[in-house]
Amino acid sequence: MTRSYDAIEVLDELAVIARACTLCGLHETRTNVVFGAGDSDADVMIVGEGPGQQEDEQGIPFVGRSGQLLDSLLNEIGIERSDVYIANVVKCRPPRNRDPRTDEIDECKPYLRRQIELIDPLAVVTLGNFSTKLLLRTTTGITRLRGTAYEWWGRYLVPTFHPAAALRGGERVTNDIRTDLALVRAIIDGRLSDTETIESGAAETPVPEAPTRTQLDLFGEPS
Repeated sequence: MTRSYDAIEVLDELAVIARACTLCGLHETRTNVVFGAGDSDADVMIVGEGPGQQEDEQGIPFVGRSGQLLDSLLNEIGIERSDVYIANVVKCRPPRNRDPRTDEIDECKPYLRRQIELIDPLAVVTLGNFSTKLLLRTTTGITRLRGTAYEWWGRYLVPTFHPAAALRGGERVTNDIRTDLALVRAIIDGRLSDTETIESGAAETPVPEAPTRTQLDLFGEPS
């Protein structure tokens, strides 16, 4: 049985709890908890990996160069940053921007779980490997998973590269993100074709389709 915040009905109340969290070692080196930001009733929720230095300093997700690129790519499909909700798998910056550890992810999962439930978006966009593997419950990498909208918990999940990968990889990676965000636009507009979607259980090793919320939660754990 995992820690639950089912009794919390308001996102701001959950944020207060998260900002006082000391459940993993990341609290020892953080400046701010980066809980999330944006429209609490958004059609689109974006989930990244973890805060960087600027995010840690300001307490706001995606405020650096990656955030600027993300904002620009969203604008290309007619979406403003204020229209979406942005969060991360872990809410505190890992030292020296290292990858979050499994124990840190496990402690933060209940916050992300309840954020998704309260916002209840039409589409969840996962940026990079950590958020994609966590939410789709797979070991398959982002390069093979992207380009498709997955049916996921009564909504769609669209994996794509992290904007930081586009800053390193150039126009090819940026164009791949554009292609994936076009799927998000199609979801919002109600014109997503069957050829662009896949049931989560049909993806390669393993992306099982979730049964019912009374059996398993968003991460495939007992609820």
